[in-house]
Amino acid sequence: MVSSKKYQQWKPIVKLVDISVIIIALLTVLALRGTKLDLSYLSWLAIVIGGFLYFAEVLNLYLSSKEASNRTNLARASLSLCLGFLAMLVISFIMKLTGNLSRLEITLWFVTALLSLNLWRYLHHRAMISLKRQGYYQRRCAIYGLTESGLKLEQTIVQQDDLGLQFCGFYDDRQPERFEEPFASQILGNSQDLLKHAQQNDIDLLFIAIPFSADERIADLIRTLADSTLDIHVVFDHRITDLLHGTPMEVGNLDSISVFDSPYSGSMSIIKRTEDIILSLVFITITALPMLCIYCTVKLTSKGPGIFVQTRYGLNGEKIKVWKFRSMRALDDGEVVKQATKDDPRITKVGKFIRRTSLDELPQFFNVLTGQMSIVGPRPHAVAHNEYYRNEIPYYMIRHKVKPGITGWAQVNGWRGETDELYKMQKRVEYDLFYIRHWSVFFDLKIIFLTVFKGFVGKNTY
Repeated sequence: MVSSKKYQQWKPIVKLVDISVIIIALLTVLALRGTKLDLSYLSWLAIVIGGFLYFAEVLNLYLSSKEASNRTNLARASLSLCLGFLAMLVISFIMKLTGNLSRLEITLWFVTALLSLNLWRYLHHRAMISLKRQGYYQRRCAIYGLTESGLKLEQTIVQQDDLGLQFCGFYDDRQPERFEEPFASQILGNSQDLLKHAQQNDIDLLFIAIPFSADERIADLIRTLADSTLDIHVVFDHRITDLLHGTPMEVGNLDSISVFDSPYSGSMSIIKRTEDIILSLVFITITALPMLCIYCTVKLTSKGPGIFVQTRYGLNGEKIKVWKFRSMRALDDGEVVKQATKDDPRITKVGKFIRRTSLDELPQFFNVLTGQMSIVGPRPHAVAHNEYYRNEIPYYMIRHKVKPGITGWAQVNGWRGETDELYKMQKRVEYDLFYIRHWSVFFDLKIIFLTVFKGFVGKNTY
């Protein structure tokens, strides 16, 4: 939490160094090759830097709600640079400027920039960790409230030495004998002791980790500590933050935080839509011939349409028409929809194969292209199933804060197919909500990658 804030203060400098590395790499290559920096190279440099910065934002390189590991950030920086160079090559090809490109110099520039970018970021990361371990940029922190949230926070602070936090202990107004060992020994005192230590500058930062239901207690504690220069942060109750996002919002002079909200806010919605359009066009191009063959096979081997259109719930619970290759003789789409079961007599011979391999869902790439669905997201359920499960599973309808997807985090983790027992749907919803809370383009690409290897088939898919 504090690390994110402090990192944001360095964000412009880190971004400036990244850009400088790309520029210096080009100048170094041109100097070694004896090539003059002309308008063409300046144009390509602008495209690469612009592409790098765009994809860096897409991949949350500079801004992340949760601290990413150094390895993850190195991967994001490398991918952003690769995509920046790819954008430069594509634009040069479209504008017929490739004749002016020196393949050797562009290759040397790319390799030099990639190695230099990773090297400086790695050294910067190691240097910051070393300084923090030596006591620099350290802040002495304590936690008020020996609660589940407080213990989770303590574990994070102790384990992540790059946060720059030195944990001192807990404060709590409950008597120490109420806590089991070894927790009781970590209690430094009550709120009055906390105030005294804060006034003596023994503590720099305090986290209040008690439930929001104790709002009067929190307010009293803050009023008490106002007679100090202590930095105070309120830790959101895990029962709230585990639901969805915690996006702050100002309403006049009042502050609020969202509980049920979509992760695709502002520019993120544009990024998500761009991702869907590009990937759907790629997949449609690749699968056009297989889709034509499947359509003809379905039409020729059984009576009925080649495409089955079913009503399902989309974004914000609005009804959409989802396309599938017909795999059954019956076309259920009403108040009662019976799920497919093992050896279901309604399934055709061709339908059995395309259902097992998920080929029946290929037409949904057109749903993505038209904006009704996404490549990645919670799988859409039949309206009848939605109406049933929304009353059986808490927070079920939060799945509809994002567009439904062709594949999802639940599917690549094995929770797909028949949900003959309630716990199966509960696990699917659990994974769907995890995806919504942690969404990023990087996460989407990971799910697509996993889908290729283990997401098309499943033991519960009939």
